[in-house]
Amino acid sequence: MGIVVTALSYLPFAIVLAYVLMDIFKQNRVIHHTTAYKARRALNWLPLGLTYAFLYMARYNLTVSKNALGDLMTKEDFGIIFAAGTFTYAFSFLLNGPLTDKFGGKKAILAGAFGAAVANILMGLATYLILMKNLVVPLRLTFSVLYAVNMYFQSFGAVAIVKVNAAWFHVRERGTFGGIFGILISLGLFFAFDWCQAIVNATAADISNLQLSWVQVLLRHLLGISGTGIDQTWWVFIVPAAILLIFAVLDIIIIRDEPAGAGLQNIYTADASAGEDDKPFDLGEILRRILLNKIILTIAVIEFCTGVLRNGVMHWYSIFVNEYSKFSGIGETLPIHTFMKNHWGLIQMLAGVLGGMFAGIVSDRLFQSRRGPIAVILYCVMFLATLSMAFFIGGNQTLFAAAVIGISFSVIGTHGVLSGTSTMDFGGRRAAGTAVGLIDGFVYLGTGIQSLSLGFITTRDWSWWPVFLIPFTLLGFFLATRIWKALPIPKAKPAN
Repeated sequence: MGIVVTALSYLPFAIVLAYVLMDIFKQNRVIHHTTAYKARRALNWLPLGLTYAFLYMARYNLTVSKNALGDLMTKEDFGIIFAAGTFTYAFSFLLNGPLTDKFGGKKAILAGAFGAAVANILMGLATYLILMKNLVVPLRLTFSVLYAVNMYFQSFGAVAIVKVNAAWFHVRERGTFGGIFGILISLGLFFAFDWCQAIVNATAADISNLQLSWVQVLLRHLLGISGTGIDQTWWVFIVPAAILLIFAVLDIIIIRDEPAGAGLQNIYTADASAGEDDKPFDLGEILRRILLNKIILTIAVIEFCTGVLRNGVMHWYSIFVNEYSKFSGIGETLPIHTFMKNHWGLIQMLAGVLGGMFAGIVSDRLFQSRRGPIAVILYCVMFLATLSMAFFIGGNQTLFAAAVIGISFSVIGTHGVLSGTSTMDFGGRRAAGTAVGLIDGFVYLGTGIQSLSLGFITTRDWSWWPVFLIPFTLLGFFLATRIWKALPIPKAKPAN
């Protein structure tokens, strides 16, 4: 089993490489780019995308730290801290979306990487002071403030990746990018849950019951972990910060906001702002375009539901497993839950990779780059999966776990084609930052609401956890049917 898990952990990297090679060498029947153009495009989005993935590692490490800190951070503490960050993330788009449209995606990703790195270093320092110096500090308040700062800078990530790639991908290619977006999110989840858990294990005081890999042993030696008798959990914040700083430097060297910046010719994108590339930035006009667009507003509410469902499962499942023996009354954790918990990042990654690829390919190939139909299909899956969770939470745990995986598959696929692709299509490259800001803001409004709600609900009765999620699957499904036929209308045709 260990060999299989190790092999599967490399699969997403192989898929990313396959996507790069496919994007470079495969001929699109509708859009024709030179091989040199596609190679430079891949070189552009790969470090940008990996920076985005490592932002996830520096975002959801909070969940791993909560499990490592145990009773020092209660479920209600975690719910409030996470909600403080997510609400900050949601409303920061009101500022950061237009800023990204004005100054470009490259500057936005650099602001996100440097800012999140500093915030994570401060959270690591706070954890160090609490654990090593036995300082009595208001943990809930301290982490709420620092996590909110972290999430402000994190919010630059999504708008940056969409803004940059809107200039490099034609509308008829963006389903493929939606798949890439889903893969990058999935890699981020793998980094956040499995890599961060590996860091926690490598820096534990007692490793007698742990089987450390050679990488963890090397990390333990590099960090000088000695017999302090205290778990050095602060490294779960410091290591992601260091990785972000490295990638920020790579981004400075490699990323260009548009093909012309890399010595290539800009392309006609056929999105909602095609033909307006030379117009000066006008915040009022861009806001009117976004806020009066019924399709974008509908997508925003769908993604509100996505935020509830994605984080309502992704964060709370591992916490549920920690408390399963108490909830079930059987006094032990079942093997299926033990496996899922130990490899939660890997499972999220594989489900997300497959979901992102499925959604992107089907959207472009079967539905002619319409995003609504695939969202309808995946929301139908989410409804059936949450219903199964509610039915099996106290019964067959294998079927319960399968339902959890089904939600992860569907929710990342939906998020990729809506937040990652539709924002480019209907906002156009001129307003892509503001569009993704609005839509991702709604995602994190949903995330904040589920965090506050489930922190309260699960403290009292885990049985109500999936029941809380079901209405959001129905609302998302209904609204997705409303955009079934939606396609962007270019402002002008390509020049002959």
